[in-house]
Amino acid sequence: MAKEFSDIRLNMRSESQLRSQAMTEQLLRELPLHQLKQAYGLSQLMLAQVLNVQQQSIAKLEKRADMYLSSLRTHIEAMGGELEIVACFPCGAVSISNFSDLKIEVAPDKSAPL
Repeated sequence: MAKEFSDIRLNMRSESQLRSQAMTEQLLRELPLHQLKQAYGLSQLMLAQVLNVQQQSIAKLEKRADMYLSSLRTHIEAMGGELEIVACFPCGAVSISNFSDLKIEVAPDKSAPL
């Protein structure tokens, strides 16, 4: 008989629980668009209804490797999220907002300018 992971987790050592949680969080940060939708318990049909488009449009968008940022932003917002574009450099990360406003977050141990 299959066991629920939540039941298994309760019997794990605290270090194993923390390691499992960290791995889960890392995996959630690196999901393709269709898996992100599934992780939130949404279907293509649900998103299509929110966006007032046909389900086939959602399916096509999820398969695309190259898309307009506006399409991606709309899709993410329909899932209840917010799209952030971040450029990562050795000296820190730059969060790009609407490609006009730059917010610079420099890593504490790096002092080189961008």
